[in-house]
Amino acid sequence: MGGGAANFLPKGANGSKRRDDSDYVTKFRDDGYAVATTAAEMNDAAKRSDRLLGLFNNGNMDGVLDRKYLKGGTVKKFPEQPDLTEQVTAALDVLSRNPRGFFLMVESGLIDKYTHALDMERAVYDTIMLDNVVKLARDWAKARGDDTLILVVADHNHPISLIGTINDDMTQTPNVPLRERIGTYDKAGFPNYPPPDKDGYPPRVDVSRRLAIFSASSPDYYETFRPKLDDPNEPTVTGSAKGTYEANERYRAMPGAMLRLGNLPKYMNASVHSGEDVILTAIGPGSERVHGQIENTEVFRIMAEALGLGHGE
Repeated sequence: MGGGAANFLPKGANGSKRRDDSDYVTKFRDDGYAVATTAAEMNDAAKRSDRLLGLFNNGNMDGVLDRKYLKGGTVKKFPEQPDLTEQVTAALDVLSRNPRGFFLMVESGLIDKYTHALDMERAVYDTIMLDNVVKLARDWAKARGDDTLILVVADHNHPISLIGTINDDMTQTPNVPLRERIGTYDKAGFPNYPPPDKDGYPPRVDVSRRLAIFSASSPDYYETFRPKLDDPNEPTVTGSAKGTYEANERYRAMPGAMLRLGNLPKYMNASVHSGEDVILTAIGPGSERVHGQIENTEVFRIMAEALGLGHGE
């Protein structure tokens, strides 16, 4: 389940990106899968089918900030995209009918994509969504007893850090450059987002004291120090020289914007991953093997043995 419907549709179909006539939606249906394109269709199919394909957007699905609050991105075109918590609930309904057990992989992939694009507010909201998914999975497993291993891990890091707050009233054009309004150490203070809703999301991001989150890697781009309230951030555009990118002039005239000369080569259009180790947490049978520093291939063995596939079984 997810986005990417354009890759399943045959050449010539509306929105297709395929270069051939293969219709993978039809192939899935012929193989016994229920196909859902909206949250309502997904919830209905999860009650009656043992196989489910969910395709809710032609490209990437929209993140929480756009779906629930700003209605930016492609929400107007795809207004019935399910939250990741809804997708996981449906997946657990379907997969738990198998008496032999199951393997479920869940990714909150837009955390990565938004961080590449230096769109920190959207990345944070999707991180909250992932936290909700982990709680959902833990509650589901707890109700079953001790028969489910849950692993939570990143596939890589980004070189981003929370350094303090940005003190800025977005209703006014700043007389003081926004760079000088970044509060660090004792000048930071706490952000003043309104109380979160029942799912943990503050209903507004355009408050006067916001989190200051920056990346240590970037192309040339205009830093606005403000959340993007219309559409997800696009820090770069195609450059004049082939295979290069340059700062998106769209943001140049925004109040307080400053050109940040990046530290990446011109062929990069976004921030990049960083190489440090990631944190892996686990609960359930087999989780006792998750401790200290382990090789990533060991995680595969832990999962295989939890499924009864190890030690020659």
